[in-house]
Amino acid sequence: MGKRQTVSGWPTAAAVLTCTLLVVMLPEVSSTRFTVGANMGWSPNVNYTVWARGKHFYLGDWLFFVYDRNQMNVLEVNKTDYESCNSDHPLHNWTTGAGRDVVPLNVTKTYYFISGNGFCYGGMKVAIPVEELPPPPKTSPIKSGSLSLLSTFSGQVVVPALFASATVWDSFLLLL
Repeated sequence: MGKRQTVSGWPTAAAVLTCTLLVVMLPEVSSTRFTVGANMGWSPNVNYTVWARGKHFYLGDWLFFVYDRNQMNVLEVNKTDYESCNSDHPLHNWTTGAGRDVVPLNVTKTYYFISGNGFCYGGMKVAIPVEELPPPPKTSPIKSGSLSLLSTFSGQVVVPALFASATVWDSFLLLL
């Protein structure tokens, strides 16, 4: 007969509970990673103006360029160089050499991207207007006398904490 091992799961349970509470209580932050050109990627003969139309690019989003690393590149240029397909003086060369480049959209402005080596003339250019994330919808005001501070607090903190505690307890029971 083997010796039964006991596992002290309290430190693990406390860590899981703490992380769960933080996740539940933190406001939701979201960003989107857009694959430029969708399934066509960053390649000639794609109308990137049409691809970008109807999309909203917000501060904190990302652009993912997928392309043939031996032929193309990703250059950020100013509006004049974008319009004329001039790749001589890029503001930033995002090309890493892997053909899988990620560009963070961390400034509210219009970003202008082209591919050099003549590919811009084949349509490999896109303008990305980046805007601030709209504010979350406002909640309706609480009518005076309808809810106390305690009931509001319990709905926002205690109920999620109960669910988190139940999850941790279930995990703890699985360790036994």
